[in-house]
Amino acid sequence: MENSNYLGTEKVGTLLRKFAIPCICSPMISCLYNIVDQIFVGNGVGYLGNAATGVISLITVIGWGLSLFFGDGAAAALSVSLGRGETKEIHRSAGGAILSSFLSGLAVIAIAYLWGDGLLRLIGATDANIQMAHDYGMIIFAMMPLAMTQNTLASIIRADGSPKYAMAAMLIGAIINIIGDPLAIFVLDLGIKGAAWATILGQFISFLICAAYLRHPKTFKMSAASFKPKASLLRSVMALGTSSLLAQLSIVIITVVNNILLVKYGAQSVYGADIPLAAFVVIMKLFQIVLNIAIGIAAGAQPIVGYNYGAKNYDRVRQLLKLMIKWTAIVGLIFTALFELLPGVFIRMFGAANDPAYFEFAVLCLRIYLALILFTCVQKVCAIFLQSIGKAKAAAPLSILRDALLIVLSLLIPVALGVTGIFWAAPIADILAILVTATVMVHVWKELSHESRKKESVAEIQFSRRGVIITIAREHGSAGKQIGQLVAKKLDVPCYYKELVAIAAQESGLAREFISGINSDENVVMRELYLSSDPVERTISAQGKAIRQIADAGACVIIGRSADYVLRNYQNVVRVFIYAPKDYRANKVMEMYGDSPDAARKSIVRSDNARASYYKSVSGQEWGDPHGYELCIDASIGEDAAANLICDYINRMGTY
Repeated sequence: MENSNYLGTEKVGTLLRKFAIPCICSPMISCLYNIVDQIFVGNGVGYLGNAATGVISLITVIGWGLSLFFGDGAAAALSVSLGRGETKEIHRSAGGAILSSFLSGLAVIAIAYLWGDGLLRLIGATDANIQMAHDYGMIIFAMMPLAMTQNTLASIIRADGSPKYAMAAMLIGAIINIIGDPLAIFVLDLGIKGAAWATILGQFISFLICAAYLRHPKTFKMSAASFKPKASLLRSVMALGTSSLLAQLSIVIITVVNNILLVKYGAQSVYGADIPLAAFVVIMKLFQIVLNIAIGIAAGAQPIVGYNYGAKNYDRVRQLLKLMIKWTAIVGLIFTALFELLPGVFIRMFGAANDPAYFEFAVLCLRIYLALILFTCVQKVCAIFLQSIGKAKAAAPLSILRDALLIVLSLLIPVALGVTGIFWAAPIADILAILVTATVMVHVWKELSHESRKKESVAEIQFSRRGVIITIAREHGSAGKQIGQLVAKKLDVPCYYKELVAIAAQESGLAREFISGINSDENVVMRELYLSSDPVERTISAQGKAIRQIADAGACVIIGRSADYVLRNYQNVVRVFIYAPKDYRANKVMEMYGDSPDAARKSIVRSDNARASYYKSVSGQEWGDPHGYELCIDASIGEDAAANLICDYINRMGTY
């Protein structure tokens, strides 16, 4: 099993890019299944075919919601558990979610087949398209258990740190669908049934690839016992996944209500019932594309947010929230501009542009319905963020807020405006929902800020068993901090890094920020004079006192702050120096901080010079002199390998 500590140490922007890109692609690929069908069906069968597949998509969305109910819930539980270091029963949470998703798929099949055409009429099928809906649906429903299980697996795989694997599984299925659609519809002349066969073939291949992942997950191990449900774990998974389920169910309710209203008010208009219905299907597909990008950003952030929240890294959680909203807003603005300026281009993609009445209506309503999709995306991302930090009670109502408002407004506005009033309900609902969401998120932001200040202000020395104190000095970019944290975890002893600064601040009354910065690379000018100033000398004295108090409390790992020199008179100290080749360190700095190669090398030089000057000022000795350390380790052998070397050395001393 691999270590997940990097989620709490790498730069949040780098991590979010690494996770979000494949996570954006995954829901986009899933959405592509339906959109490809819509495009080929629209061009090969006509807009009635689009209306028919739109009816069936309501049932598949319910299945999708159930799969996310278990998948996103398990993913959130996994991430938070990893952050807290509670990994013992992760495999049972995952196994229970997978089994529950499969059984839910069987239930969906049973209901769909037993209810039959009556169900299709209930959710909006008309006399003109019900036969097509029946032909398409009976094939699609057959794959629901495996398709839902695959979707649940994809969520778990992403949370396990393998978003690219989940993306690849879905991409392969989508490619099969894209190739299969024209072959089945046009070459084999299977019509709408051909689109269905191509879809389920792609889904089946994606399922096989995702299922194969369970042989070697990164952070947990699966066995037959993993699939034995445990009520307490499943309740936790379901609580965390409720917002995902409600979000999908609300889409179904909106679509059903709108289908009924579109048929009713469309029949009273010059457009008739089928044109508004077909236009709504296309607009919703475009809506889902944009929303899935936003959801992908949030899904990519979910394991990072959950891990850091579980590890009480509240500053990183806030940074992630800001990035999530920023990226989502950019996406929303881009698509808003495209939809408002080029609506006809998007409508033509789905065929039937040669029908003037349909084209006119679809263009008008596209501009109305998606005018404020930016607000929709931000609102949904905030709900997923709350889910990621385990705030299920807040996430669930927020996830359906916009949709609930939309349903109410869709019932009221058409009374005055007719069929177009159904589409005007969306931007009004977006405005109301974002106002409520902003209020909730301001409260959450303040809560995170409070927890962060609380953590920083209440730094405590943890009493440990008697044993060795390990001090870690390190070159910039050598991952010495991460190695030290790994050593502490492997030996089950406290690790002091920022905590040391907080303790020194409490002891001295000096500002935490000032103490933290005395050996940074920012104070380059007149460094010697700066280091000999009274405030800095007071800070060094406070740090020394804190380091000795920590050492007196028992075995631990202390990172930086010249702890090796401060504890020079202690007998039970192992002094470690972590170094690495410059290219290795430059790559690490680029990875962690997003620097360019040139900036990374300059940062290394500045930081190493600052550390050397600080150490010289404190000790009068040369920083990095191998004679001053029991162990000097080249970190390029790998963080885990370096940590194991230190642990082996300690264990051979017979102290642990």
